[in-house]
Formats: sequence, C-alpha cells, structure tokens
Amino acid sequence: MNQSTSVNQVKNMRKVALTALAGTSIEWYDFFLYGAAAALIFPTAFFGEVPETTALILSLLTFAAGFIARPIGGIIFGHFGDRVGRKKTLIAALMLMGISSTLIGLLPTYAMIGVTAPILLTLLRFAQGLAIGGQWGGAMLLVTESAPSNQRGYYGAFAQAGAPIGVILANLALIVTSALVSEEFFNTWGWRIPFLASAVLILISMYIQLNLEDTKAFKALATNSDNSSNEKVKSSPVVEAIRSIQKESCLLQCFLISSSNLLHFDCIYARLWSIKCKHGKR
Repeated sequence: MNQSTSVNQVKNMRKVALTALAGTSIEWYDFFLYGAAAALIFPTAFFGEVPETTALILSLLTFAAGFIARPIGGIIFGHFGDRVGRKKTLIAALMLMGISSTLIGLLPTYAMIGVTAPILLTLLRFAQGLAIGGQWGGAMLLVTESAPSNQRGYYGAFAQAGAPIGVILANLALIVTSALVSEEFFNTWGWRIPFLASAVLILISMYIQLNLEDTKAFKALATNSDNSSNEKVKSSPVVEAIRSIQKESCLLQCFLISSSNLLHFDCIYARLWSIKCKHGKR
C-alpha cells in the first residue's frame, strides 16, 4: 500500500512539474517573441510614418513596457495567490498571457487604424508583463509546494527551465515561419502566426483547472485561517513581505536584475545589431 501510494505521488509530481514546464515555456516564448518582433517587425508595422530610427526606439519602448509591468504583476498575483490560491492565480496569469499574445497577432497595423494601433500594442505588451510577473512565481510555488521537502530544488528547476526553452521556441517560430513564406507575406501577415499559436496557453490553463489541485501548503494555510489559527492569511500579504525584506534579499534582487539585463541584451539588442551590420548600417 505504501509502495503504491509512493508511486502515485511520484506520478502526480511529474505531472505537476511537466505542466509547469509547459506553461512557463510557452509563457516565456510569448514574452521573448514580442522582443524579437519589436526589433524586426513592429517598427514598420506600427510606427511606419516616422523616421526609421525613431520607429525602432518607439517599438523598443513598447517592449520596455513589459518590464515595467512585471513587478506590478508579481505584486498583484502574489497577493491573490496567498488569498485565493496558487492554482487560480496561475490559471489567471496563463489566460492573460494567452489572450494578450493572441490579440497581438490579430492587431491591425498603423496603416489600418492609425495611432490607435501602437497604443493598443503597448497596452497588450503591458498585459504580457503583468502575466509573466504573476505566472513565473505561481508556477514555481505550485511545483515547490507540491514537491517533497527533499526534492523542491529538483522539481523547481522544471519551472525555471521554461525561460531558456521559451527563448529557443520564439526564435525557432520566427525562423521557421519566415522560411516557409515569402518575405513580403511574412512582413505583412506571416509574423502573426507565432503570436496566434499562443492560444495553446488557454488550453494549458484549462488542463490545470481540470487536472491539478492547489498545493497542500496553501490548503493548510486556508484551513488554519478558517479555524482562527495563529497562522492566518494576512490581510495584505504583499505589505507583510515588504516589511520582512532583509539586506541579503535586496542584494540578491540587484544581482538578478543585472543578470536579466544581460539576457535580454543578448536575445534582443544583439540580434538587432547583427541585422544592421549585415545590411551595412551601424
């Protein structure tokens, strides 16, 4: 009986880990796909009537909107994750990213609706940032709180592995799509195909809703709160987290910010620089 229970627990844990890996991979795929499109496609599609350099700067500013939104998303989804559950907030973040990215793929260009196009693009990018800010933390909590105490690092790595996989998938999507269609079609409609593929996130959200349970840690916290235990859910978990921040945590965040900047420089700006060099522009 104990052996059978252990086997079932391992199978369930693998299902949770692989689901988190799939969700984070496609979530980061969407995030980095936008970065590539902001460097290659959006300056012409959404900022076509301004000088080339200005259009590029404006396009990359919409890319930056996602980074402004990420910490806000982390705060919002982190707060509700402690209030209503990891599973529900993770589903909400996945749905937000899937819908936002799909709508980007359907968004009319500047030539079709004028200045409304870049405004809507910026708003959808901001929504992407909110989603990634909540999704990564939600997926990590769902995995680590479900894992055995001596394997949390191992299973947590599945959620973290989604970032490099997402980078690879985003680049492959653009490479394959551009290789299968003409350059003219790719610049007008072909670039939308990878964004429309983001609808897969909606399917993953439905799978999580139907097949996964919330973590035991949250269930215990919710039970304690209902029973008027000393371990109640704080009325504002975010404020409580900020109050408990220590010097070491701040230093770690600074390190993560610097490493993240290098990652996005390599993934986005280096690509743009190489293309400019290829065409003899520096």
